[in-house]
Amino acid sequence: MEWLKEMISEYGAAILSAVLTLLTGYLGMGAKQMMQKNLNGKTKQEAARIAVQAVEQMYKNLHGNEKLDRALTAATDILSDRGVAANESELRVLIEAALAEQNGVFQAKSGSTTAEETQS
Repeated sequence: MEWLKEMISEYGAAILSAVLTLLTGYLGMGAKQMMQKNLNGKTKQEAARIAVQAVEQMYKNLHGNEKLDRALTAATDILSDRGVAANESELRVLIEAALAEQNGVFQAKSGSTTAEETQS
């Protein structure tokens, strides 16, 4: 029992320091991964928004799936230049959301009634 007390008094601070360093490093890596995911998500949204705006401006004569294909290509190029990976289905959803936002789908229309108002 005496040897345990000696070991703790002699090496306790070094062991505690090593454990705290390990814990701090682990928490730092976790925080970095969370921030990177958030940043990548924002980067993907921004790439989709830019792609939609560019396609709407450059290809006025195209419609529907042709514009979507051009936007997918543009968004994929933007993201690959920035080193961000995204699959096609994710980009499709982001592009559709950016287009809906650009077209004002999510804005409340003045003078329109909601389902709750019509039931009253």
